[in-house]
Amino acid sequence: MEKKAGFIGLGVMGISMASRLIDAGYDLFVYNRTKSKANTLIERGAHWCGTPREVAENTHVVFTIVGFPSDVEEVYLGDNGLVEGASEKSIFVDMTTTKPSLEKKIEKALSSRKARFADAPVSGGDKGAREGTLSIMVGCDDDIFPVLLPYFSVMGKNITHLGPVGSGQHTKMANQIVIAGTMAGVSEALVYGARAGLDLVKMVSTISKGAAGCWTLDNLAPRVLRGDYAPGFMVDHFIKDMTIAVEEADAMGLSLPSLALTRELYKAVKAQGHGKDGTQVLVKALESLSGGEDF
Repeated sequence: MEKKAGFIGLGVMGISMASRLIDAGYDLFVYNRTKSKANTLIERGAHWCGTPREVAENTHVVFTIVGFPSDVEEVYLGDNGLVEGASEKSIFVDMTTTKPSLEKKIEKALSSRKARFADAPVSGGDKGAREGTLSIMVGCDDDIFPVLLPYFSVMGKNITHLGPVGSGQHTKMANQIVIAGTMAGVSEALVYGARAGLDLVKMVSTISKGAAGCWTLDNLAPRVLRGDYAPGFMVDHFIKDMTIAVEEADAMGLSLPSLALTRELYKAVKAQGHGKDGTQVLVKALESLSGGEDF
């Protein structure tokens, strides 16, 4: 197997994922809307490509992780997009969290070029991307998964083939539904503890060892206590994910009231100017509702 790959999307997650591929010895061809974000990779030997099509023309396995469904559509289906550069040997992997229906549309477009496709959204935040411990939720044909596994193993630890294209995105929606409720609960606990006058470091340490223990308490609550609202995952992107989940639930005739409420809370925090902050900034919306200044 050639040690060669393409990578498109060098944001908070993508830059670390691409860097790990270079660390693993892959000859990397990269594209990003803002070229300057690729500079550290180029300095390490990555090849800059001027368009997504050029990435596809230089390697047979290409990974994408961009922001919104419109970005995914442009990268794959736009002028000089990946579909235009695809060949029958190509495999494309979208790791963005996006609409399952869009992934099906892309799969169909690529099949006309005899190329293959997988959706493989991830969970684990900026820390998981840096450390190569992401959970990767894969939707693809059975024969593609073993081909992609060596690449995935560089970027993640919990790698699961969940079914055909679209299955990865539906699983990621389930993941985001859990995170939405958990983040709301952790934020409310922090606001409650602060108002009660507790030592929040001790409080978080104590409850994280019991039934309340979770990734959010371990990783994001300490950031709040440090006043660190930098994005491991941006509010804007989380609202996008929750909106996809709400729309998919509606299409299936499901009512998910906790998800809908949490999305409204995040819309409130975005309205306060925190759209580019990390999801842990939700405490600010809850502070406002409570008329406090605890954080």
